[in-house]
Amino acid sequence: MTPRDPSEDANDQPGGSRGDGPRGSRWSDLDRPPLNGAALRRALVREGGLWSGVDVVQRTGSTNSDLAALADAGRAAEGAVLVAEEQQAGRGRLDRVWTAPARSGLFFSVLLKPAEVPVERWGWLPLLTGVAVATGLSRAAGVNTALKWPNDLLVTVGGEERKAGGILAERAGTDGVVVGIGVNVTLREDELPVPTAGSLSLAGATNTDRDPLLRAVLRSLEQWYGTWREAGGDPALSGLQETYAAGCATLGRRVRAELPGDRSIVGEAVAVDSDGRLVLATAEGVQEPVGAGDIVHLRPE
Repeated sequence: MTPRDPSEDANDQPGGSRGDGPRGSRWSDLDRPPLNGAALRRALVREGGLWSGVDVVQRTGSTNSDLAALADAGRAAEGAVLVAEEQQAGRGRLDRVWTAPARSGLFFSVLLKPAEVPVERWGWLPLLTGVAVATGLSRAAGVNTALKWPNDLLVTVGGEERKAGGILAERAGTDGVVVGIGVNVTLREDELPVPTAGSLSLAGATNTDRDPLLRAVLRSLEQWYGTWREAGGDPALSGLQETYAAGCATLGRRVRAELPGDRSIVGEAVAVDSDGRLVLATAEGVQEPVGAGDIVHLRPE
């Protein structure tokens, strides 16, 4: 990672602040305390571990863009973690905008370089991250989570399925992938960007302290990534394919896949294949794999 400016330590010291007026203060919302970068580094960075550095910034455009730029410049090692208290130009899949109030969620990116894994299996990284995020949050937040293919995190709010998080993986240089994770933690009903959004708090989480939640997610990701990498990226041998399918709310449902080129397919989601593609069984009796597109869960007929 790039050497940190001492002013960055305002994020680690009580009373530190940036910006002008109350909006710039770390303590402007006592229900949403700031993350402590120094404490996170002490807890997560260890000899022989995956995480090589953890940096917390008050505000940025996109952690994915920032970390990818550092990787391209050779200034970030594998295992670098960049966390933002607020993102002003956060992005989701299909170039969708991801916005949320400062300190209302977890917004971070990690740099992975799976040299032992054939590039054709790197497409499993966002699904692997989804499993790791769902597993870590279920344990640390005490809330039931599910995955919508390929990489949305779902929670239940008032009996309705809502999106509380998303994952975006992008190539960085010739040998790396930056994986961005966004999770709504304490977002309130009146702060939701769309009615179908949710948060851990609205889903009845027993713990919304972002520090242990972030630690749990990163430790879960380290464990899953290590297992997958040791298996050469084989989704079956690593147990990833089976675990993803078990937690995927899309399987067994009737869905519409909106594909590039204004094409769509309607069918039952019956499997996730060895390439991480969603397999749809259509009314015509054809099983069609979908590798990219937007999936809409349809109501039963």
